[in-house]
Order: sequence, then C-alpha cells, then structure tokens
Amino acid sequence: MDRRRFLQAGAAGAVALAAPSLTQAQGARVFRFKPNADATILDPVFTTAFSTRYLALMSYDTLYGMDNALNPHPQMVAGHVIEDDGKRWRLTLRDGLRFHDGAPVLARDCVASIRRWGRVDAMGQLLMSVTDELSAASDKEIVFRLKRPFALLPNALAKSTSFIPVIMPERLITDPAKQVTEVVGSGPFRYLANERVNGARSVWEKFAGYVPRPDGVTEFTSGPKIAHLDRVEWMIIPDAPTAAAAVISGEIDWYEDVLLDLVPLLRRDRNVVLGSYNPAGNMGILAINHLHPPFDNPAIRRAMLGAIDQSEVMTAVAGTDRALWNTGVGYFCPDSPMASDAGIAAMTAPRDYDRTRRELAAAGYRGEKVAFLQAANFYTMSQQVDVTADQMRRAGMNVEIIPVDFGVWLQRRASRAPVAQGGWNCTTTLLPGLDLWDPTSHLPLRGNGLSAWFGWPTAPGLEALRDEWIAAPELPARQAVARRIQEQAFQDVPYIPTGRWRDLTAYRRNVTGMLTGMPLFYNLRKG
Repeated sequence: MDRRRFLQAGAAGAVALAAPSLTQAQGARVFRFKPNADATILDPVFTTAFSTRYLALMSYDTLYGMDNALNPHPQMVAGHVIEDDGKRWRLTLRDGLRFHDGAPVLARDCVASIRRWGRVDAMGQLLMSVTDELSAASDKEIVFRLKRPFALLPNALAKSTSFIPVIMPERLITDPAKQVTEVVGSGPFRYLANERVNGARSVWEKFAGYVPRPDGVTEFTSGPKIAHLDRVEWMIIPDAPTAAAAVISGEIDWYEDVLLDLVPLLRRDRNVVLGSYNPAGNMGILAINHLHPPFDNPAIRRAMLGAIDQSEVMTAVAGTDRALWNTGVGYFCPDSPMASDAGIAAMTAPRDYDRTRRELAAAGYRGEKVAFLQAANFYTMSQQVDVTADQMRRAGMNVEIIPVDFGVWLQRRASRAPVAQGGWNCTTTLLPGLDLWDPTSHLPLRGNGLSAWFGWPTAPGLEALRDEWIAAPELPARQAVARRIQEQAFQDVPYIPTGRWRDLTAYRRNVTGMLTGMPLFYNLRKG
C-alpha cells in the first residue's frame, strides 16, 4: 500500500471511530469540518479561542453584522432611531426571533447579554463607559442613554472578532462572572450537546425556527443567514496526515489549518482546493504576564524585544514562502490604515544576542526561571513557543517550556496565580488581523490592569492615547494618534508581536459559499 492509500485508510478509520451510527442523518446534507482545535469552552465571552468563536457565529446571532468592508448593518434589529443629539439610541428587534428552546428573544435578553459582554471586551468596555443607562423599554425595544454621542455603537454591537456580543437568554447569565456551559442561541444552527464526543466530535443541526433577515446583502456576518446544510459535524483529527487524507478521500469536506508539509500532497488532488480564507491573516502574539517577575519590570520587557526575530518565527509557522507572511510587524495588522513604522526598529534592527543579554542584565534580570506555557497540540502556537523560547535562551534567559493540551492551556492562561501555584510567565497565541485593526477592537493592546486581556498590563499612557484616538475627528488625525500608540506600546510592551501570516486551508471542490473571513457555515453549500 502506498503512502497516499495508507493515509486515506487511516482517515476513514479515524472518522468512523469518532462518529457513532447516525441513522437520522441518512439523506441529509451533512458537512464535516476539521477545525484547528476542539471547542472545549462553549462560552464566547470567556475565551478568544477560534473554535469557540466559530461556535458562537453558528449557534447565536448578533444585533448587527459586518459587511466585507467592516461596515455595520442591522441583523437582529429591524433598525434604530437616534435622538437627543445622538445621546439616545432606540433599537427595535425584528419579528420572528426565537431561541433554540422555543422562547422568544426579548429586549431584556439583549440588555443582559450586552452588559455581560461589556465587562470583558475592549469595544464593549468602551461602549459601556459612555453609557449612562441601558434598558429594555418593551419586549422589542432596547434603549441606550449615552453620556455623549457615540457613532460607533452599531460597530461595537456588530463585532465579529474576539468576545463576540452574542445574544443569550437572560436566564442563563444571571451571574455575569459565571461561565455558560449550555448553548442556547437563536442562530441558524442548533448545537446538539447529546451528540458531542469530547476530543472527537461536535454536531449542529439546522434550526427550523430561524428566520433570516428579509433584506440586505450577504457579506461576512451581515445580510440573510441561510442554512443550506442540515447538519454540521466537527471532526477532531489530531494527526495532520490523517486529516489531509480525510479531505482527499471525501471523509471530511474542509480541513481548516493545513500543515505545510502536506501542501504538495493536497495540491496533487484535483478535487481539493487549497488556499487562504482569511485575507487579513493571523497576528502572532508573545503574551507576557505583567503581574509577576520577571516581566512585571518594564525594562526587562523592553530589553526582551531585542531577542525576538520575527523572520525565524514566521518561517517556523508558515514556511519559506514569503508571500504567506510578513515581518516588520508592529501592533496593528499590516493591512489596517492604522499600521505604521513608528518604533518598529525595536523589531527590525539586526538581532544581537550578546547586546540583548547585557541589556537584560542592566534591566535587572538575574536568571529567574521563565515559565513558558505551550499549547503543545496547536501547531502554530506550539511552533511560536519553540522558536521564541530558543531566542530568549540565546539572550541568556532561563526558560522552561510547560507543554499542555490546548484545552488545559485555555484554562491555565486565565490564571493570575504565581507560577508555583499554576500560573505562567509568557505564552504564545494568535488573533485574526481584524482583531488588531484599530484601538477599539485591539484586545491585547489594552492597558487597564486586571480588566485587560491575559497578561493584565497596566499602561495608563496607552489608555489615554486610546481615548484620544476615539475622539479624533477624521482618518489622518486617527492615524497620527495610532503612530503614537505604537511608539508607546514599544515602551510599555503589553505583548511582543511575532509577525503576520496567512493560514492555508483545504476543502473539497464541491463546497461553495461563505468561505472567507472565518468558518461561518451559513450560506455554505455542498454538492
């Protein structure tokens, strides 16, 4: 048996073992997807994991959606009225909105959901900071009474990146700090908890009670969301060659994150399409815990900038094809109008590890152990750890890699405890380029201490500049402030950017529809 036939046989066996007999699926339009990781956390307000984000966009709905140009459009709302010189917004829900348990979606569900989201999300925190009162005037009307005019309100509620402002039943979120473990949305697909096999499979079915918008252009997360598929099954296939063989054989329809070594094999099959579905790419992040030594010292954080070689990291993550990645990357997505070369010499100057070693010593580093948390079964994150840990060691840092499963990584990353009590000093992750588009959506660029993203930086200078950017009257003024934000970030070092890459994905040629931006599954066809 040759390698290809061997891999195909292995894939068939893996998928068959993952899926019990599904007589109810006979004759149904079933779509099988291999995500980059299992959705171990079901609450989209508790994690920035891609898999949970996809779950959110399938299972839930949002008040507004985004088109391809990132403009907001009404989604769950029929429309809105602005009064009192821009300080009162009245949003009216459209007809036919129902949760998957049959209950109608009411304005009070939306109010509770927005308040809960506004506690943790960067854009949500901004919206709530300018809100005097948020209330449900009736079952269908949501009212924002603002401290000052805020034209970005629809943009905030249309957010499709980290911490999506999905609408949940009020009954499930009476305690905003408690993680939701039951998926009851009002989106086009209903999550089937009874069919989940932990670490192997998750399943959704078309929600017969979903009423798509009657108008609008279908782009990204806006417009009518039509479920052409009867079932969507996520197949968790940890072995990359097995996943590639499964998409070649047709056992799965979409393989999200293709391992570079498998690209030649996939390209040889005429029934497989290989490409990138995420135009803005992924932004590499070396997250730093600001709460504990040694990285509670800003001078040590600044000195460590000299150890990180973005080209080495990107080569390990995305290969040698320079068309797939960028270096010289700062704190904004390279495609964003906010991106600039301000302060970028910190990342682009020649790496001199002897000099960096001296600068770390001068900053006060005395050989303390650095606990580097690694999601060992998440390829791009794991590769970033291997390379950046080696670079830090070359600069004289005492680095210990702590490899854990991705699900464990998600839990441990949230710990603020010292390392000896289950905490961490640094880790790597990635976020879509859209997350790092501007200061309103840029979660890891916040400097609001314990309310900030994992790492919890306190950076009042960054916070003040963010407020200045929001108040800027037009694009040139915002770009000027964005330059100053990046310069300040290279001083405060909330995290270290490791580059930008475009991921490769593989899907069957008979798949058409919503394949750009992120896996949404609505408006997607097979056959």
